[in-house]
Amino acid sequence: AGSFVALLIIFAIIQSQVYELLLVFAVLSSAITLWVGSFFEEKYGEDPGCLVSDEWAGQALTFFAISFTDIIMTNIWILAAGFLLFRFFDILKPLGIKRLQNLEGSWGILTDDLLAGLYALICLKTLIFSWPKILGMA
Repeated sequence: AGSFVALLIIFAIIQSQVYELLLVFAVLSSAITLWVGSFFEEKYGEDPGCLVSDEWAGQALTFFAISFTDIIMTNIWILAAGFLLFRFFDILKPLGIKRLQNLEGSWGILTDDLLAGLYALICLKTLIFSWPKILGMA
């Protein structure tokens, strides 16, 4: 649910066409996670599901360097693809993501989601470059 809420916020940012807000959103979400993460971990256990600011930071990173269009439907396809890619990396935690989750405290909570967001960004950029017709960008 946390990632989907982030997606709605990101959609609003994209529609505003003030893309710098994606960076602001990622930085603020990261700062919140670092600030309260250790408290949440002590109270609710490792990588608590009720703390979603880490997922918000990762989701924002997924879309940070993406070129969006004025066509809402195209943006929705891009958002859907990015969301699914982020969730894939966030849930399965391949390619070193799992190791980052084992870091102590707030850093372990945050960095695995940031790396998942980075991997999702790389895959999404590759998808857009390789198959623009699929995403309605040709």
